[in-house]
Amino acid sequence: MSFDESTLHDRSGPEARAALAAEARLPTTRWDEEVNRGLELGLPGADSIVDRRIPTFSRGELPHFAGINTFLKAPYVEDVGLAGEYDVAVFGAPFDGGTTYRPGTRFGPQGIRRISALYGPYSFELGVDLRESITMCDLGDIFTIPANIEKTFDQITKGVSHVFASGAFPVVLGGDHSIGFPTTRGVAEHLDGKLGIIHFDRHVDTQETDLDERMHTTPWFHATNLANVPAENLVQVGIGGWQAPRPGVATGRERRTTIMTVTDCVNMGIEAAAERALEVAWHGAEAVWLSFDVDCLDAAFVPGTGWPEPGGFLPREVLKFIQLIAERPLAGIEVVECSPPYDNADITSLIATRVICDTLGCLVRAGHLPKNGALS
Repeated sequence: MSFDESTLHDRSGPEARAALAAEARLPTTRWDEEVNRGLELGLPGADSIVDRRIPTFSRGELPHFAGINTFLKAPYVEDVGLAGEYDVAVFGAPFDGGTTYRPGTRFGPQGIRRISALYGPYSFELGVDLRESITMCDLGDIFTIPANIEKTFDQITKGVSHVFASGAFPVVLGGDHSIGFPTTRGVAEHLDGKLGIIHFDRHVDTQETDLDERMHTTPWFHATNLANVPAENLVQVGIGGWQAPRPGVATGRERRTTIMTVTDCVNMGIEAAAERALEVAWHGAEAVWLSFDVDCLDAAFVPGTGWPEPGGFLPREVLKFIQLIAERPLAGIEVVECSPPYDNADITSLIATRVICDTLGCLVRAGHLPKNGALS
């Protein structure tokens, strides 16, 4: 799509100028289809409505405060057998039976979906319109078993395995971080080679048990026991503070995981830290899984989480990190430890939404989505 470059001027900043040019090249095909679909299914608007693109019943993105809460208002697909017809499949793992302090992450998928209605599919800085670039659906939630963590793990593994095998890119809305073990197990069983993990968190989560069970402090001990998920390909970003159980620290040291604190990342620069994370996670690996715990951010930005810890990343730091990570392909992403009952003005759910959107946007920009290289 061409545009008149004379409309650009040099008073804008370089990133903004590039964004203005990129937007002019984006199509509106899918937006036009959504408008027409809304008029067909939702009835044309009342005679007093001047903008004839507005239907009587809300269908699609607008208005942001209306409609049924799926992630980014993606279509809800009740038949999970159809997941493979979409480039991206979003689904929840509403479970907080692995928490060891503040619960509430079973409501994480609901909170993330609710505030995701605030967003549209277009990012100014990234120059990407998800609606025009990929197809996305919301599959609803895994049926978790509140009183049985092992049965819940089996349910999550089966769900992730199904979506990954379908060819859709899995986006998992947690849920506490105990789900990190069954999610990676669901991906690893489909790989001939190794699975690397990039893990954002303030906590190591590598002890064998906590309170006599596998909990949200233990996923990577058990994930790295899987035959093709070696600890040498586990990168842990943002670790630090006063909530790092020593058994988990000892496990990381013994298994030779790679740990970078917030200070490490800031001092070496986010670009260099991301480069190291990618190098380690991808070393000899067939695929890499991204596990993002919202508590890697400073507690001021994520009050709605189970174990908030001051001294974490700033949002712009972690978003830059994520954007660099997603320049390489990913097997999928999980965002965990979002606890809406403790949140303030949905800001924790909002950062969870933003991390997912930036990940998808950068995968599109880098050509990793859609997987066939063209809009399906």
